[in-house]
Amino acid sequence: MFGAAAASSASTTAATASTAHAVNTFTTVRRAFLSSTFTSPSPSYHSIVCGRFRFLTLRSNNTLSTKAMADSQTIAVPKHDSQSSAAGNKQVLISLSDKKDLALLGNGLQELGYTIVSTGGTASALENAGVSVTKVEQLTCFPEMLDGRVKTLHPNIHGGILARRDQKHHMEALNEHGIGTFDVVVVNLYPFYDKVTSTGGISFEDGIENIDIGGPAMIRAAAKNHKDVLVVVDSQDYPALLEFLKGGQDDQQFRRKLAWKAFQHVASYDSAVSEWLWKQTVGDKFPPNFTVPLSLKSSLRYGENPHQKAAFYVDKSISEVNAGGIATAIQHHGKEMSYNNYLDADAAWNCVSEFKNPTCVVVKHTNPCGVASRDDILEAYRLAVKADPVSAFGGIVAFNIEVDEALAKEIREFRSPTDGETRMFYEIVVAPKYTEKGLEVLRGKSKTLRILEAKKNEKGKLSLRQVGGGWLAQDSDDLTPQDIEFNVVSEKKPQDSELSDAEFAWLCVKHVKSNAIVIAKDNRMLGMGSGQPNRRESLRIALGKAGDEVKGAALASDAFFPFAWKDAVEEACESGIGIIAEPGGSIRDGDAIDCCNKYGVSLVFTNVRHFRH
Repeated sequence: MFGAAAASSASTTAATASTAHAVNTFTTVRRAFLSSTFTSPSPSYHSIVCGRFRFLTLRSNNTLSTKAMADSQTIAVPKHDSQSSAAGNKQVLISLSDKKDLALLGNGLQELGYTIVSTGGTASALENAGVSVTKVEQLTCFPEMLDGRVKTLHPNIHGGILARRDQKHHMEALNEHGIGTFDVVVVNLYPFYDKVTSTGGISFEDGIENIDIGGPAMIRAAAKNHKDVLVVVDSQDYPALLEFLKGGQDDQQFRRKLAWKAFQHVASYDSAVSEWLWKQTVGDKFPPNFTVPLSLKSSLRYGENPHQKAAFYVDKSISEVNAGGIATAIQHHGKEMSYNNYLDADAAWNCVSEFKNPTCVVVKHTNPCGVASRDDILEAYRLAVKADPVSAFGGIVAFNIEVDEALAKEIREFRSPTDGETRMFYEIVVAPKYTEKGLEVLRGKSKTLRILEAKKNEKGKLSLRQVGGGWLAQDSDDLTPQDIEFNVVSEKKPQDSELSDAEFAWLCVKHVKSNAIVIAKDNRMLGMGSGQPNRRESLRIALGKAGDEVKGAALASDAFFPFAWKDAVEEACESGIGIIAEPGGSIRDGDAIDCCNKYGVSLVFTNVRHFRH
């Protein structure tokens, strides 16, 4: 028994020794192969080294297959020093979906003496550009698999990226396993965002297949180890990269900037995947966590005031791709946009986009001070300015139809109704489209006049607003008169024209800062009161703007009237208002109804509040 055990022990010892010998031989061969050259070796050599040692696997009893051991002992080992190769051979890893300027990059790196390692289509594109390439599988000794899902997820790749050059044990580990280092990693990702936002969308299965795995892993690895590895994710950085490499001097700030950009690139990518997948599974607008990817469009001269620094960002969320609005507007002419310009232009465009008929809106400090709808847009423009010509001067003018030559001339030459002489001045004109002649005329009005062409806003957007330490999120206020009922609660029933005026005023008041009152007649704003702490003061401002034209006009309030007698409702009735539209819901609604009945004024409840803060 003891003899059998001794024999078994001797056999195990011999097998272990053979295993160790085979493993050492395999490691030596692989190290020698990888260190010998990183340019494409001959196919036969690649077949010998990668092909045979692919089958060199340890069995569960810690012994090697006889064939594997035999093969391992018959391969000639090139005589090269792997340590000097890892230290002296400059390597770049390139794997790109967007191959813009790839030839420029590849040739530039090759001229600088870098060995280029690449994958699939990128390698083919480089070879077509005359650049020598080592394919990734020649380093990993493993082909692409699982329909390309696994290419670079391998220690021979990630070890060469993540190893810290100043850590002796890291470099010893690379040397032990025959792994070379990478000095530069250039990667961009599958075009997931473009695919899922394309016309017609994409199937769930195709969406999943367009989620990049290996790319983000390489980018993150290189960015983490940016002290030793330069990482590039944007083709615009290729010239700067080549200049940096030519200079021969290290700059950690340059490396950190590239690393920051890399992590931001991956974060934006993951944000798109997360947003898309949430919509595919749940669809709720308010997920427990979400990221808003913002892209810098421009640095601004200053913020709301000259002492405040500012910038403008575009929302790159999937939901905002076709949302329209000022962020994606084309500026045809004029001075650069300011912080306040963006706010005012956005307010004007949001308001004018509500109307179906040809409409002009004039905005000052985000409040519409003039609105008019007419079949003749020239008349609509004149009436909108006339509503408050003092405020309109220096404001923003918005149209919901094309600006042609005739309208452009009217904008350029129109004199202020206050004196009939002063030519009206505007900061911005915004419209969905311009004719060539229209643009030519407007450009002649002023060198500073900003001319914006914007796409119509889409409904159903998520509205975000920052508060200290957090954000508020809500649906955008997209309701129109067609979406609600105007319930007549007074004894006097309004005529169709009065009801139309009430609907127009109600559509205007939702864009006025609370407390808000709008007086309108014949599809034009006569007066507006905004931003007052109490509704009575807003009413008095609106009545003052409307003047004598208030007789028979419609009044819309953004919220209910808390008091009626000797307050806003009675003052409105006494002024000659013909119809009042308000949400209702006050404990004193009965007083408002009684007051309107006393003065013979129509009162309608909308059951919809329009606060705007």
